[in-house]
Amino acid sequence: MTGSFAIEPLRSSHDRQRFRCGVPVLDRYLREQASQDIRRRLSNCFVAIDAAGTVAAYYTLAATGLPMTELPPDQARTLPRYPVLPAALLGRLAVAEDFRGQGLGGALLVDAVTRAVRSESAIFALLVDAKDEAAKCFYLHHGFLPFVSRPQSLFLTIAAAIQALQL
Repeated sequence: MTGSFAIEPLRSSHDRQRFRCGVPVLDRYLREQASQDIRRRLSNCFVAIDAAGTVAAYYTLAATGLPMTELPPDQARTLPRYPVLPAALLGRLAVAEDFRGQGLGGALLVDAVTRAVRSESAIFALLVDAKDEAAKCFYLHHGFLPFVSRPQSLFLTIAAAIQALQL
């Protein structure tokens, strides 16, 4: 629970039809694709629900790999030389227009980090692909760092997240 919102796995009982974040592809994903991705075990979707049961925000979380070559040299030099590190992909984070400015984006990040920390699989970092400069600034503000060759793709090590969030 965060403030007056509960964050929980997406279920068929959640009303997704009225969700509008201002980005049609993100609205359409929640309405039409998220349940299929969950069934196919491609990603999990988590929704923030208000007291009335309205879907206020959502994000997806999936397993991925982080190529060692994408890390900045100061990060890479302290790690074993595995070609790929275990990671979680935080995708499609969206807050409905009616719920902006209430800290839901940050709350969803905390929830994703908490789920990654609790995972029985080892996860070195959370990865995101920022859709635009505003999204990139949001992630940078929350401690994410850009990849070496893909500046719109960012990562946050779980160790840094734990330290920042005092989990």
